[in-house]
Amino acid sequence: MLMLEHILSASWNLLCLSAPYMLFGFFVAGLLKAFIPDDFIARHLGRDNRSSLLKAALFGVPIPLCSCGVLPAAAGLRKQGAGKGATTAFLISTPETGVDSMAVTWGLLDPFIAVFRPLAAFFSALLTGQLVRMFGSGSSAVATDTTENSGPMSKVAPRSCDRCQENEPAAARQKIGLWARLVAGMKFAFGDLFHDIAAWFFVGIGIAGLISVLVTPELVEQWLGNPFVAMPAMLLAGIPLYVCATASTPIAAALVLKGLSPGAAMVFLLTGPATNAAALSVTSKILGRKATVVYLAGLMLSALIMGLCVDAVYSMADLSSRWQQVSHEDHRTLIGMISALVLFALAVFPQSPSSCGGTSCECR
Repeated sequence: MLMLEHILSASWNLLCLSAPYMLFGFFVAGLLKAFIPDDFIARHLGRDNRSSLLKAALFGVPIPLCSCGVLPAAAGLRKQGAGKGATTAFLISTPETGVDSMAVTWGLLDPFIAVFRPLAAFFSALLTGQLVRMFGSGSSAVATDTTENSGPMSKVAPRSCDRCQENEPAAARQKIGLWARLVAGMKFAFGDLFHDIAAWFFVGIGIAGLISVLVTPELVEQWLGNPFVAMPAMLLAGIPLYVCATASTPIAAALVLKGLSPGAAMVFLLTGPATNAAALSVTSKILGRKATVVYLAGLMLSALIMGLCVDAVYSMADLSSRWQQVSHEDHRTLIGMISALVLFALAVFPQSPSSCGGTSCECR
């Protein structure tokens, strides 16, 4: 019973530390949803060239979608003419990071990792997308309706309002006011988007609490003390695991505080959210089997390169000595506790899902 209390206490401390950043991240996600047109990305990725590859890697970075939620969007891009390279870049950069996970990374890890993480996601997407363009040629069969053919993954796919946009005249959509757009964006962020990842985030917080109590620095040193052992281990753990970018952050933070190298943590932060065993079958339908193999190889290679770069920077700048080796109890503030309670309230009392009913479409 005492052990359970320690685990719950450690999990609560982590939640209080990360909750304000979570709320801020969802707020920014709501702004993106409110003011960036749904077809903005598709209009810029319609060709198979380097420009589309670059845009796909760049556009995917701030968008907060998990590795399964991004699949319907990627399938839609393929059907609209996006090349395999651009689709691959979007498939990688989108789930690896987002405005919500960047905010949580700043709170649980440190500013350097928070800044480097989206840059690493951009690099890995660019490198892997180019490899798929070069070596991933072959036929692919994109499902007519990915949300119907992806099985349980359809539960986390973003809700679509295509029918609403088809039926509503463009002029009517343009008349939607600033406040209406903002309200619709916040409903999406704290409704649909929150419930797509909320369960996984709380699971991640619980796992981080377990690590904080049960895993000792000596155990991490014994098994993962060598970065050249730790990084492949994080690859093997991250690739088949289904964990979103936000949920992977407290797990990585708990391991780093126990002695895992920041570079190995970066490998996990890149591979964990980018793919999982359940999503690979759908990915192979979107890209083709050959391109999927290249996709995995490129993802593993880029993650290892980024992990080595992080460890090199930490070593040269002596950042490891300034890492916060303190208990998260010191960060249990009033704002953190209130924010944690708000997250619980959003989970227990879900917001109404965004819909297309009425005269004004909430989905831009």
